[in-house]
Amino acid sequence: MSNFNDFIDLIHSINDKQLLADFLVGVTTDKERSELTRRVEIMKRLIAGEPQQEIAANLGVGVATVTRGSKELSSGRFKILKKLS
Repeated sequence: MSNFNDFIDLIHSINDKQLLADFLVGVTTDKERSELTRRVEIMKRLIAGEPQQEIAANLGVGVATVTRGSKELSSGRFKILKKLS
């Protein structure tokens, strides 16, 4: 795999949930999976309108991490999370 787009194409091609889970577990560490799920939780809470300070305190992350998520959300990313909310 030469670049991130190749990785995205590979992920997109895996149409079976268990195969995708197996692949992602294989290419990530426990810590990386924890970080990814925490970041998604930050985004969900931002979308729900929870204050940044509260998110940081409840999830045990720095305010800067939540602020970065907020900036990404403002830039138009995470449309799928907005749609699912």
